[in-house]
Amino acid sequence: MKKFFLLAFVAINLNMTAQSVWTMDKSHSKMTFTVTHLAMSEVDGVFKDFDFKITSSKEDFSDAVFEATADLKTLSTNNSMRDGHLQKDDMFDTEKHPTLTFKSTSIKPAGAKKFKLMGDLTMKGITKPVVLDLTLIGTGENQRSKKPMAGFKVTGTVKRTDFGVGTMPGLVVSEDVELVASAEFVKQ
Repeated sequence: MKKFFLLAFVAINLNMTAQSVWTMDKSHSKMTFTVTHLAMSEVDGVFKDFDFKITSSKEDFSDAVFEATADLKTLSTNNSMRDGHLQKDDMFDTEKHPTLTFKSTSIKPAGAKKFKLMGDLTMKGITKPVVLDLTLIGTGENQRSKKPMAGFKVTGTVKRTDFGVGTMPGLVVSEDVELVASAEFVKQ
């Protein structure tokens, strides 16, 4: 019986050490969104404070778990009045819900360097499953640290009202919100 527990402990520890964590290089990463205003123009928003992390045991990322967080209080649309409104309770309600989070639940190949990334997106205290398009932009080695690197881009569309964001009609601000993020990651 002792041998069984010892083997189980070793197997669990080997599995845990096989997991690699990839952290974001913030200076080469971005997270944005776009909505349509009055059915004729696009308004972009930029998350200034965000973080991404990947955990994977396979070099091809086929078992990867992607996690993202963004501080909604740092959101900028290049218009201070609009940015202030986005903080209010009818929009993101950042006093009660200051962060947006995403954690993938599965990843499926969808072509050369392409994946479908399924996961849970949480905004304003509401969690919904979403499917995002993920592209492996490239891999390489950091010239200074000699650590492996990888670049990814993720895109997708969500309905803002599914998360209780905004009460204005869709012709004023589109229901659909396009999310785009790209990042360089370094294996730790």
